[in-house]
Amino acid sequence: MSLKDQITEDMKTAMRARDSERLGTIRLLLAAIKQKEVDERVVVDDVAVIAIVDKLIKQRKDSIAAYTQANRMDLADKEAFETTVLQAYLPARLSADEVAVQVRAIVAELGAKGPGDMGKVMGVVKTRLAGKADMGQVSAAVKAALAG
Repeated sequence: MSLKDQITEDMKTAMRARDSERLGTIRLLLAAIKQKEVDERVVVDDVAVIAIVDKLIKQRKDSIAAYTQANRMDLADKEAFETTVLQAYLPARLSADEVAVQVRAIVAELGAKGPGDMGKVMGVVKTRLAGKADMGQVSAAVKAALAG
């Protein structure tokens, strides 16, 4: 079963359970998937769905920070709940050590030296670690590997 099919099944389950908060989040995710399919005239695969989920989680984290700063904990809690629902659709994440090991291997493979090669390294790293690691963490690991 593809990830998109799993999300659709989860939506039906949430409807039957009358879980309106979870249902709303899943519908937002399906709407984002449908939007990408319509805009680009493609049928999304699991990799594209993971990218969409990552994007939505990043938006939620930014919103949580803004709501917390504005002292709107009710809205921050809602965004945090949506984040937990969305994270269920991501594959297991790599630890910081695992990310660093992968990045060092890619840097060695490409023969990259110094900060000037960051773009080249990030291009390869993004394709290999998409959905498996937080890209902010990956970027920091690439900077550390190129600096050292």
